[in-house]
Amino acid sequence: MTNPSDRVLPANSMAESREGDFGCTVMELRKLMELRSRDALTQINVHYGGVQNLCSRLKTSPVEGLSGNPADLEKRRQVFGHNVIPPKKPKTFLELVWEALQDVTLIILEIAAIISLVLSFYRPAGEENELCGQVASTPEDESEAQAGWIEGAAILFSVIIVVLVTAFNDWSKEKQFRGLQNRIEQEQKFSIIRNGQLIQLPVAEIVVGDIAQVKYGDLLPADGILIQGNDLKIDESSLTGESDHVKKSLDKDPMLLSGTHVMEGSGRMVVTAVGVNSQTGIILTLLGVNEDDEGEKKKKAKTQDGVALEIQPLNSQEGIDNEEKDKKAVKVPKKEKSVLQGKLTRLAVQIGKAGLLMSALTVFILILYFVIDNFVINRRPWLPECTPIYIQYFVKFFIIGVTVLVVAVPEGLPLAVTISLAYSVKKMMKDNNLVRHLDACETMGNATAICSDKTGTLTMNRMTVVQAYIGGIHYRQIPSPDVFLPKVLDLIVNGISINSAYTSKILPPEKEGGLPRQVGNKTECALLGFVTDLKQDYQAVRNEVPEEKLYKVYTFNSVRKSMSTVIRNPSGGFRMYSKGASEIILRKCNRILDRKGEAVPFRNKDRDDMIRTVIEPMACDGLRTICIAYRDFNDAEPSWDNENEILTELTCIAVVGIEDPVRPEVPDAIAKCKQAGITVRMVTGDNINTARAIATKCGILTPGDDFLCLEGKEFNRLIRNEKGEVEQEKLDKIWPKLRVLARSSPTDKHTLVKGIIDSTVGEQRQVVAVTGDGTNDGPALKKADVGFAMGIAGTDVAKEASDIILTDDNFTSIVKAVMWGRNVYDSISKFLQFQLTVNVVAVIVAFAGACITQDSPLKAVQMLWVNLIMDTFASLALATEPPTESLLKRRPYGRNKPLISRTMMKNILGHAFYQLLVIFILVFAGEKFFDIDSGRKAPLHSPPTQHYTIVFNTFVLMQLFNEINSRKIHGEKNVFSGIYRNIIFCSVVLGTFICQIFIVEFGGKPFSCTSLSLSQWLWCLFIGIGELLWGQFISAIPTRSLKFLKEAGHGTTKEEITKDAEGLDEIDHAEMELRRGQILWFRGLNRIQTQIDVINTFQTGASFKGVLRRQNMGQHLDVKLVPSSSYVAVAPVKSSPTTSVPAVSSPPMGSE
Repeated sequence: MTNPSDRVLPANSMAESREGDFGCTVMELRKLMELRSRDALTQINVHYGGVQNLCSRLKTSPVEGLSGNPADLEKRRQVFGHNVIPPKKPKTFLELVWEALQDVTLIILEIAAIISLVLSFYRPAGEENELCGQVASTPEDESEAQAGWIEGAAILFSVIIVVLVTAFNDWSKEKQFRGLQNRIEQEQKFSIIRNGQLIQLPVAEIVVGDIAQVKYGDLLPADGILIQGNDLKIDESSLTGESDHVKKSLDKDPMLLSGTHVMEGSGRMVVTAVGVNSQTGIILTLLGVNEDDEGEKKKKAKTQDGVALEIQPLNSQEGIDNEEKDKKAVKVPKKEKSVLQGKLTRLAVQIGKAGLLMSALTVFILILYFVIDNFVINRRPWLPECTPIYIQYFVKFFIIGVTVLVVAVPEGLPLAVTISLAYSVKKMMKDNNLVRHLDACETMGNATAICSDKTGTLTMNRMTVVQAYIGGIHYRQIPSPDVFLPKVLDLIVNGISINSAYTSKILPPEKEGGLPRQVGNKTECALLGFVTDLKQDYQAVRNEVPEEKLYKVYTFNSVRKSMSTVIRNPSGGFRMYSKGASEIILRKCNRILDRKGEAVPFRNKDRDDMIRTVIEPMACDGLRTICIAYRDFNDAEPSWDNENEILTELTCIAVVGIEDPVRPEVPDAIAKCKQAGITVRMVTGDNINTARAIATKCGILTPGDDFLCLEGKEFNRLIRNEKGEVEQEKLDKIWPKLRVLARSSPTDKHTLVKGIIDSTVGEQRQVVAVTGDGTNDGPALKKADVGFAMGIAGTDVAKEASDIILTDDNFTSIVKAVMWGRNVYDSISKFLQFQLTVNVVAVIVAFAGACITQDSPLKAVQMLWVNLIMDTFASLALATEPPTESLLKRRPYGRNKPLISRTMMKNILGHAFYQLLVIFILVFAGEKFFDIDSGRKAPLHSPPTQHYTIVFNTFVLMQLFNEINSRKIHGEKNVFSGIYRNIIFCSVVLGTFICQIFIVEFGGKPFSCTSLSLSQWLWCLFIGIGELLWGQFISAIPTRSLKFLKEAGHGTTKEEITKDAEGLDEIDHAEMELRRGQILWFRGLNRIQTQIDVINTFQTGASFKGVLRRQNMGQHLDVKLVPSSSYVAVAPVKSSPTTSVPAVSSPPMGSE
């Protein structure tokens, strides 16, 4: 390849003088990038005179890159655009207020309040008419009768407060997630060459003309044209829907597109289109990512589990042509949404149904009683002038009914979930967990199994060569270079320096006396370190053989498990250096170097001896063994594509043992996992002996245990039938005992994870977390319930497939995530225990009171204060409890464990019994006890009574003290333990108490309260504190003895899922419940979804990660890029959540 740097370099300085005068326009480059393979090559060669000339036009050097001059970079941004895709405009505060107003229960309340207001101003003629029944108690209380409007106004006022609180919560949440989103975007960097230096540049700062270094595992941040490539294969399924990897080369197809994944190889490209002008940007513009889609709420684009993006190819009437491809496409298993969300939705629906029934019954009984009492017993005629008064009564009854509904529906629940998750996510950032998908946070609390990678997660990923076998001698320490003959030393140095990615380097330490920094692939860095230890300079060799001179490169991938590089010998012929897993390379060797550096025959028997005497002892010390070999081609040039022919008849130079020490904190973390009932399995590509040694050091394997360690081959033999299909029954016999899976391929990892998740053996279904860092881990990360990607060593593909990114690549952070996850689960259970006690009591009091005294002892505004305002604060208090180590001392809940355990049910019913007893005694005998006037059967518009104020006050204080009881849900005795650590909880309880004093003393007519004396206050307080004592009594009753207690809030069973989820890509429990019974106000409950909706922004990861995920449109647009032409076919597909309608037939595509 010619090196045009001398001709192009001056362009860097030229760029400033000629005002943005580049040799091509944005539109020309856009059109060029829409072409594929041959068409693109022709266009580049004919129109631009080749890639080198295109670089000259863009004023950049293919070797040195841009100069990095700020003025030049700014000009490029002005001419060619920034490398960002503008996000959707965030919702304004008013829009969020409008959304909060859509809550059906609030709408009903608003209507009732407005009717009540209107009627209160209407003074009908028949008001004084005896025949209309009692209206006001005493004539002198005329001013009170005038104040009938206050209740309606108070209800409206409390609705406004609720709406503002909700909107503010949504707004701050959206802001928080945008901040998090920006953080993820800033963290995504890419390797760019500027001024001849390779630097890591944030993706947003890349400009047209930059030279980017592309390697295995990258997610391309912009469109570009290949300048130099080694065995480059790209997964373009995100744009084309084709699952086959596309080979990229200078002479066949040099076009690289943003949003696609590098699956193999490496290379350099010149960036030609960024941001909205890149192929991904164009599609996003087509999908209207910048517009506000009305339909976004109505239909969420379902994501397929195994497919990276949501733009699927059009399988319309051209289905016949596509059938072949469909067979190739992976059969995507259904992925459930979050475990917790499913349980919550089911529970909310059940509670809602009960509440609706109770409220309808209340209204019906009140109206019936009123009608019978007035028109049957008292035999009053229905007079026209009395109608408005009767309507006022009916409206009052209706408001009481709505109030019962308001109290029954757990309004604070979505808020508790959101606060708990958002709070945890923020705190988890400090524990090195960057959460990409909110629900992963709580799913982690249910995890029963972790499938972990070895390198980098359990080990330090700081590799060093500690043993070597060269020339028939096994060196236990690194020998001095004098031991070897010069020609052997040359072979070792060249075999390592040339046959490794040129991006792998060893840099001087950052601090004095520190360890040298390893940049790039850690195994290659260990080998380069070995060269340095032999007092040789690898960089000198690389300078002599620059990357352009490499004739052919077979890059490392998970199938080959080796890497080979071919160079042309100066004397003619070719030499190929290979390195890879020792047992794989040795199988391909037929000669080996002896002490004199001569190649001697290497037979099968010699190989077996060597494996037994050299490789196994190294592996048993926990070392990874790598073999270095070479082969000379002196005759005619072979066919390089015939890989099997090329990679044979090698000559072994050396075998080295690389140590990767176990992280010091890992054994403790794994012990904690075992204590918490979580099984840790190691899945690695390493030799089985190495894997077993490391697993024993970590504590995954303990001596004397009956556990399995398998190699990938053996594993497949045991789980597949004669046809080669995986059988779940066979897999079920293996996975419970399996602890180490060695020499495993990505498919094995995916098979294992899927098998464990789908398994139904054992008393509970498994929830699996997976850690991974390589591109090959993508499928398993995506399949897992929670995927952890490594933030430092992880490739973009792995991060894209993950739910949580470990910013420090450390296994202990996973244990922290488990702790936080369990804490979220417990926080929500605590809040449920509190909320349901309030609901049960309030509903029964309102219902019984209405039926017996024709009026609810707790008025609408009071109920709103208790239910909406107080619960909001309670959710804040209970959802922000910090986690403790004790969370790791119990078993995981698993998938089918109900949200409300029998212990919680005992607490809920026990406290409800105490509260109901107290309230009914106060309602029906309170006036005698306190020696005050009775508040029962008060006529319309009568002033508030002390009697009912005491009932309300006692009720609220009992809730307040029960909130302290709710801090414990597993039957613990000490409810105050650690209370001082949660400042929010203390301030909420205190704040609510102060508010209650103000409401009772100064609330007056709007809150139907009148001030109380000190002795009455003390009695209320005394009864409230009784809750704490009663709580001790309840916790003393063993749950086992109460056989009648049932659990509630179960997860969905597997049978229900499969039955209900026909034709769905992703199972959404909320939608399934909707289909079971279309309940009008259920949308109010569905606020769980709405409030977690912000995460849609968040799920996209970074600006280019999963960049096509933002397809939330009313119409799903199926987009297919046609490789050979320059247009995009868009077909609207109107699909319901349950059925998929064939897409509109697209124009004939021509050959693909």
